[in-house]
Amino acid sequence: MSATIRSAALIGASVLTLAGCASAEPDYMAVVPTGRPEPAAVIQTPVRESTAFTLGTDQPRAPEQLAMQFDKADLSIKVLPDQKAIDAVAVLDFTATSRLEAVVVELDTLLAVSSVQVDGQEIGPDGWSNPEGRMTIRLPQPVEADGKVSVRIAYAGQPRVAPQAPWDGGFVWATAPSGEPWIATAIQPEGCDIFWPCIDHPAAEPKRVDLHITVPSNLSAPSNGRFLGTVDHGDGWTTWNWSAANPNTYAIALNIGPYVELKADYRSRFGNTVPMSFWHLRSDDPVKAQALFDQFTPMMDFYEATVGPFPFGDEKMGVVETPHLGMEHQTINAYGNAYKLDGKGYDWLLHHELAHEWFGNQMTNRNADDMWLHEGLGSYMQPLYLRWLHGDRYMQAELLEQRNQLKNRFPVVSGEERTEDEVYKDDAGPGLDLYNKGSLIAHSLRMLIGDEAFFRSVTRLVYGRPDPQPGNFTTRSATTDEFLAIVNEESGRDLTWFFQGYLYQAVLPDLRQTRDGNTLTLEWITGDGAAFPMPVEVEIDGRRTVVPMTGGRGRVTAPAGAHVLIDPGNKILRRDVFIEEWKAQPGA
Repeated sequence: MSATIRSAALIGASVLTLAGCASAEPDYMAVVPTGRPEPAAVIQTPVRESTAFTLGTDQPRAPEQLAMQFDKADLSIKVLPDQKAIDAVAVLDFTATSRLEAVVVELDTLLAVSSVQVDGQEIGPDGWSNPEGRMTIRLPQPVEADGKVSVRIAYAGQPRVAPQAPWDGGFVWATAPSGEPWIATAIQPEGCDIFWPCIDHPAAEPKRVDLHITVPSNLSAPSNGRFLGTVDHGDGWTTWNWSAANPNTYAIALNIGPYVELKADYRSRFGNTVPMSFWHLRSDDPVKAQALFDQFTPMMDFYEATVGPFPFGDEKMGVVETPHLGMEHQTINAYGNAYKLDGKGYDWLLHHELAHEWFGNQMTNRNADDMWLHEGLGSYMQPLYLRWLHGDRYMQAELLEQRNQLKNRFPVVSGEERTEDEVYKDDAGPGLDLYNKGSLIAHSLRMLIGDEAFFRSVTRLVYGRPDPQPGNFTTRSATTDEFLAIVNEESGRDLTWFFQGYLYQAVLPDLRQTRDGNTLTLEWITGDGAAFPMPVEVEIDGRRTVVPMTGGRGRVTAPAGAHVLIDPGNKILRRDVFIEEWKAQPGA
């Protein structure tokens, strides 16, 4: 549903740099604590390239796609490591919401279609077309509203190879240290149509996806949802069966390798038990693998205490080691951080991708223009987790690292429909500001309205209700405007000015100060010149007072010679000239 890059989402807990974001979202998509993109485990140049349409995602849906509901996808995929190819059959079930004369899905033209059937009837080559990767299948007879239609598509070929996963995605065909094939998909920037026929849009999630992944019998194939067992065919091939409810389309993931599974149960504070699994390479240091797995429980406890119940408790909380850095994949998050320590007492990559189970998979933005709901709120969980673990000093240090990375070149939200490329790439959109600025805006909002109103707002945004319990909610989509309406209700005030001043302006609000005798005058200047009545705490010779800032202006008595400190608790995100001067110097 976020996430991340495109959900992908990956963001470092420290200094962050956009790497095409796994957009991962390439989590455009993963970034690392050093501030430099992590080299991909495998960098390969594809011989063939997908069309520009296929490489885009979150694009406007065709009229036929708006006229049908995606009920189920049943995907049987045989992965052929030696040929770097797949051989697959997809059965897609839809319900018409209005008269339907054709079914339209997306599928990469790199994959050759050998058969198309509608409700068991073979459709000849003249009955379907797939120009540029948008496949139109004419129905033998129209389907009226509430009618059902089932489409079967057989296809095969060599799917797009990721030039640099997860930032520039596709398939990763790697080799494990022990010599076996090690394969993963990372497709947030490009979308589900890279390897299965789908409607490549966040609002078109199927209600269920069943996966039947056939791989060499010496390998494992952990994937999304509940494990339904394996079938050993006795010919060197084994099929792994999975079933996932309401999955984010780009989050459907293939992961194949010589894995060892660590398993445990999480006893939720909401009364249910959640299976947890970590599939790591057989060649890994078992002590390091166990140490990472031991982090699952405290992270789950933090998120449940902070946001609400783990959204997919009847399936699993799953993580799999991958030959790329990582990406959020619903119930099977990709992890490739190599167990690195950074002195913060937790694995930032594991934590950030787990955030997307709430911010991205449970709650999905309706359009990429609202991607900060995934990345910004998800990134704010990291300074909050540092406080949970170590106290205020560590939270503030993390917020400062995020503050120092701001670009402020584009608004976080434009107010217009955008594609993921337009928001994740920092030459066209907010880029890493989705993460860092989004997090800092969330912090300023929390400081303004208080913990109770803030966290109740976040919970309502994620679950669509204030009292989530296992079994009383389902996945949902949301917008920035909806979050504003929730915040207004929970805080009992109209905070349109706050959202407008922070999210819809590229520049930060600027707090101007003038002294006239014993009077200190403060004035907020915003990108659009609108009033910004953000109260300001001022410390004068050690004594603190709050200046109301009605209409964006306020005054306070400050005797000549008194030491004045603005916002001593660092509660407000605002322009800081000294940071701009630092960044403007050569080499900064």
